[in-house]
Amino acid sequence: MPTSLNEHIVTSYEDELTNMQKTISEMGGMVEQAITDAATALLRLDHKAAQDVRAFDKKVDEMQQRINDMAVSIIARRQPMAADLRMVVTSIQVANDLERTGDMAKQLAKRALQIETLGLAPKFYNGVKHMTDLVARQLKAALDAYAHRDSSAAVEVCNRDDEVDAMYNSLFRELLTYMMEDPRNITQCTHLLFCTKSLERVGDHATNIAEAAYYLETGRHLSADELQRQQR
Repeated sequence: MPTSLNEHIVTSYEDELTNMQKTISEMGGMVEQAITDAATALLRLDHKAAQDVRAFDKKVDEMQQRINDMAVSIIARRQPMAADLRMVVTSIQVANDLERTGDMAKQLAKRALQIETLGLAPKFYNGVKHMTDLVARQLKAALDAYAHRDSSAAVEVCNRDDEVDAMYNSLFRELLTYMMEDPRNITQCTHLLFCTKSLERVGDHATNIAEAAYYLETGRHLSADELQRQQR
């Protein structure tokens, strides 16, 4: 029996939504890798790897534009409602946060190219690596919560943001100590202060994605009161 026109339209619409979600997942994977590669380039002062991350940022920007174009096209042609509309709107939001996260990776790479030597205590490098691993896990968990429409997992991501902030504050104090102990450390420590702030901002963008995931499933914005209730 021939496929009806309505069935064809519905199938095409579902394909468009699915393709947009797949593109977000692909962009998320690219950005996750960029953050890890940029931090590794920083700690190893690998200028070649840093240049690769900076060049890669253009692909991230292009992917964001592609997602935005998909979303605008769906809104204009399909006039989505309810859950479908939330999916389209949050896709734009998530793509924006991923693009900003890619910018943080580019900033890490840029600083890596400006630092000539790293002569700090080993515990600092361990701290930066730990913070990188932490924000990378946060980002992955937020993207998974979004992909699976898991509001509970989204709340967990938001609750763990304090760990990222605590790690940033610890590294911030440590870098200030290095600068006070030896003025020759001021230049490189200033670069590293910006690097740790970039990592902290990645955690913030992961939280934004988690909040979008919560809204996608529930239709409600995640408030501070809701977070407190979930913690009990």
